[in-house]
Amino acid sequence: MARDNLTIVVEFILLGFSDLPNLQGFLFAVFFIIYISILIGNGLLIIITKIDPSLQTPMYFFLGNFSFLEICYTSVTLPRMLADLWTQKRTISFLQCAVQTCSLYVLGVAECLLLAVMAYDRYVAICKPLYYPLIMNRRICIQLVVVSWIIGVPVLVEETYQIFCLNFCGPNKLNHIFCDAPPLLELACGDTYKREISVHVAALAFVIIPFLLILTSYVKIIITILRLPSTSGRCKAFSTCSSHLIVVGLFYGSGSIVYLRPKSHHSTGSVKVFALFYTTVTPVFNPLIYSLRNKDVIAALRKLCPKLIRSENHEQNV
Repeated sequence: MARDNLTIVVEFILLGFSDLPNLQGFLFAVFFIIYISILIGNGLLIIITKIDPSLQTPMYFFLGNFSFLEICYTSVTLPRMLADLWTQKRTISFLQCAVQTCSLYVLGVAECLLLAVMAYDRYVAICKPLYYPLIMNRRICIQLVVVSWIIGVPVLVEETYQIFCLNFCGPNKLNHIFCDAPPLLELACGDTYKREISVHVAALAFVIIPFLLILTSYVKIIITILRLPSTSGRCKAFSTCSSHLIVVGLFYGSGSIVYLRPKSHHSTGSVKVFALFYTTVTPVFNPLIYSLRNKDVIAALRKLCPKLIRSENHEQNV
């Protein structure tokens, strides 16, 4: 009889910012501007790294791929969030929730790994400059990017499958802005301890290992830079790494606050804010960080803008 009375959940309700009813229109406008900024900013980085001859190097090849990854990453959450704010519907089917969760994790792990690859690229460029063209050749660069994208897919698909195989028989309201493992596990019926451990182990493996690789690379980079005889050489070497370090700090800092804090320190509002931070704010600042702190990117943008203006004027004249 108890089993007959269970209600099987077929859809979830993403509460998002429903606790701020008077700010729905304002939030829609803010997130819409953020999403357009992400598309334009990262899109421009992709274009200039493809068409400008001076940017045909491994460093900018990885940057172009990272910008594309940022667009994909935010496109998993922001369009859905905008639709919920616009329609006030907020429901998401069981399958759509599973796809969103899996996509977020696959792209998040790819981002961690690609940041590690970019750190390794800077390590080779600064610590082994004579071997750089040999080690970071075109084939190796493509292989590193492909591995970053696909290495976590089997494990993360399995993790997502295990989460959504749990029994969801009670409330279906997710007090979050997108489908994620922690709020989903809170809604699952029965003992979820083993599943929580499995999720944390996978997160640690795919997040901490790339972070340790980044840390190791930069320790060696800093040691090498400090040994350079000239001050100008040290400044130039540091400048090529600073943009990447800022992006790493933003992404890992906000992500670790969300996923590595003890449950006792969690508050719904702060989790939503930090989740927004690593899913939207970092992709927004990525183009700004790399363009404002990189003379090559600024030069490429200056060359591209007149071309775009001329082509627009030509189309208007025709």
